[in-house]
Amino acid sequence: MHWLFTGSLSVDELTVKIAELPTSLQGTKLVQLSDFHYDGLRLSEEMLENAIAATNEAEPDLIVLTGDYVTDDPTPIHQLVLRLKHLQSRYGIYAVLGNHDIHYNHSKQEVTSAFTSIGINVLWNEIAYPLGQELPIVGLADYWSREFNPALIMNQLDPSKPRIVLSHNPDTAKILEQWRVDLQLSGHTHGGHIVLPGVGPVVLHYKKLLKQLPKKLRRWVPFLLGDCSKVVRYWEWAQGFHQVANNQLYVNRGLGTYRPGRLFCPPEVTVITLDSQ
Repeated sequence: MHWLFTGSLSVDELTVKIAELPTSLQGTKLVQLSDFHYDGLRLSEEMLENAIAATNEAEPDLIVLTGDYVTDDPTPIHQLVLRLKHLQSRYGIYAVLGNHDIHYNHSKQEVTSAFTSIGINVLWNEIAYPLGQELPIVGLADYWSREFNPALIMNQLDPSKPRIVLSHNPDTAKILEQWRVDLQLSGHTHGGHIVLPGVGPVVLHYKKLLKQLPKKLRRWVPFLLGDCSKVVRYWEWAQGFHQVANNQLYVNRGLGTYRPGRLFCPPEVTVITLDSQ
C-alpha cells in the first residue's frame, strides 16, 4: 500500500520490568514484528525493507514474530521468507501464527514449512528456551483455532519463574489472567488503523459515531460499517503497553495496512529491553 495511506515506519522503544529476571538477562533486547499481510497489496517492499533494516540496526538478542504473515492465500510466504532470511539476532527468531496464517486447511503447514526452511522457529502450543531455562518463551496456537488451549502449556511452567508469551490475538490476555504472564506480545488489531489524538482508536467509539451520522452518509464510512467486535472484544488494548490484572501486555500495530489506511497509527517495529523489577 502507498505510504500516503500508511505513514512512515515507526520504531517504538520501551523497557519492560520483569520480576525475578535473572541478572544475566537484564538488558536483553527483543524486537517484535507483526501483521505483515504480505500479499502484494497491503505491505510495500520499501516498508518491509525498512522494517528489516530497523530490526537489524537494533542488534536484538531475540526477534519475535506475532502472526498474520499472509492474508488469505499462503503462497506469498515463499517470497516473504526470501526477505526475512536477512533478519539477524543473537539467539534466533521465534514466531507464532495468526488467524490469517491458518485461513485454508493447508495454510498452517505451508507457512510453517516456509519459516522452518530459513531457520525461523514456529511455536504452536510450545515452549522454547532460546534465552535459557530461567526465561521460557511460550508460543500459543491462534485464539480462533480449535487447538487454542493455554492450560495445556501454561500448567507446565513453574509459577516462580518469569515467562514471555507470544499470542497473536490480544483478547487472550483476559484468559491468561489465571496464570503468570510477565510479558505477552500480541498483534492482530493493527492499532485500530485510525486513531485520533486525545481520543484513541476510532473503533472504540464507532457505534456511537455511526448513530450520529445521517443514514445517507454511513455507507461512505466503510471503516465504521464493519462489525469490529468480530476482530477483538477488547479494543482498549488495540496498541501499546497495558497492565491486565497482574500481567503485562504489549500490542504491536503491525506492518500491513488495510483500506482505508492508517491515521496517526503508523506501522511499527517494537524494540523491547528487559529489566529487573
